[in-house]
Amino acid sequence: MQDIAIDTGTRWLSQAGLRPTRQRVSLAALLVGDGQDRHVTAESLHASTVTAGEKVSLATVYNTLKAFVDAGLMREITVDGSKSYFDTNMSDHPHFYWEDSAELTDAPMDQLVISQVPDAPEGAEIAKVDVVIRLRRT
Repeated sequence: MQDIAIDTGTRWLSQAGLRPTRQRVSLAALLVGDGQDRHVTAESLHASTVTAGEKVSLATVYNTLKAFVDAGLMREITVDGSKSYFDTNMSDHPHFYWEDSAELTDAPMDQLVISQVPDAPEGAEIAKVDVVIRLRRT
């Protein structure tokens, strides 16, 4: 792995106050080391670690992604109630979910208009609104 990617990943972790363990730095470098935003699953990130020659178990990938979400470094997007994707882009934006390839991509925020959302029930507040637009190729 390149030093620049490792440095970028280490800085990313430190901004959230996370201890830079070897596994966290390896995963962070793969996620943000080139400055590009990513949508990953635990399985796809684990496959990337194998390709990069890193030794990180799938369980560690799951636990680390959860720690990244809890620290506010990533957001988790759940599709179909069971499939989780993790996004390094923390800005508010909608997503396209491509049913044929099970891929999640960003959708253009400037084209989304939400005129009203339902009121939250008493004793609750809306934390955020996730918009996932399911696509099927024609």
